[in-house]
Amino acid sequence: MNRYILQRLLSGFITIWFIATATFFAMHAVPGDPLSNEKAVSPEIRKNLEVRYGLDQPLHRQYLIFLGNMLQGDFGISFTQQNRRVNDIIYEHFPVSASLGLLALFFAGLGGVIWGSIAAIWQNQWPDYVLMFLVICGISVPGFVIAGLAQLGILQLNSFFFTTILPVAGWKTGELRYMLVPALVLSFGTLAYIARLMRASLLEVSEADYIKTARAKGLTSTQIFFRHKLRNALLPIITVLGPAITAVTTGGFVVELVFAIPGLGRYFVEAVAQLDYTVIMGTTVFYGTFLVLMVMIVDIIYGLIDPRIRLTGVSR
Repeated sequence: MNRYILQRLLSGFITIWFIATATFFAMHAVPGDPLSNEKAVSPEIRKNLEVRYGLDQPLHRQYLIFLGNMLQGDFGISFTQQNRRVNDIIYEHFPVSASLGLLALFFAGLGGVIWGSIAAIWQNQWPDYVLMFLVICGISVPGFVIAGLAQLGILQLNSFFFTTILPVAGWKTGELRYMLVPALVLSFGTLAYIARLMRASLLEVSEADYIKTARAKGLTSTQIFFRHKLRNALLPIITVLGPAITAVTTGGFVVELVFAIPGLGRYFVEAVAQLDYTVIMGTTVFYGTFLVLMVMIVDIIYGLIDPRIRLTGVSR
């Protein structure tokens, strides 16, 4: 198991290095100059930035400077936001994205398990058909469309009660009503994917020999479901938690923009539009590191709780 953990850590470091390298060269391949736009800086500031980031040096020197700063945890200063460090942007706005993402992940996990269980229990009946239709919609419909429909629904709800039941947009830290709809919208696609996987897993488990043995022992359907079916059907769900976190996190970029939420994803989208190299590279490496870490943790946890996993060359 220790060897497996070391292998996952090594692959994680390589993945982070690849993300940083690909982002660096991709940004420098984009035409345009972030220091020569409508917010152009003075010649003195431009010279200082060029010296700090090696913008007046060959590309390979800039790359080495970027890697050196990244290893020290320094992502630099924003090119478009005056006197603001990228580290400060991440520190101030990532907690907003994290709180929204955690709530969305909770909705996705709980809702997906419930939807999948209901669909499997009433297989080929109307609850199954209705839920699978919603699952197809959740997987195929883009997030910004769902966000727009959600805002339209909020407007109709508020007009019906002649008061603001739920805000259409905006953010107030700690107030659930500002988080509820954006989190539900953000979770919908992942919820649909988990529900589909949960349904398939439950149907597969239902045909296992130990389920037939449990029936032969006289256990009730409820006992069989919670003691045997649900526990074993949840194991495949754990394997998709890493990609689920990725989907929720990256999907938050659009949701934060639509609902005017001051999260890190919103600043990333604005930085792309303004060619703010340091913010783009800093947030990309930060998100990449965070997601790689989450996937590694999920893989390690799954390897610990599922004794059926056997990895080549790993002793347990």
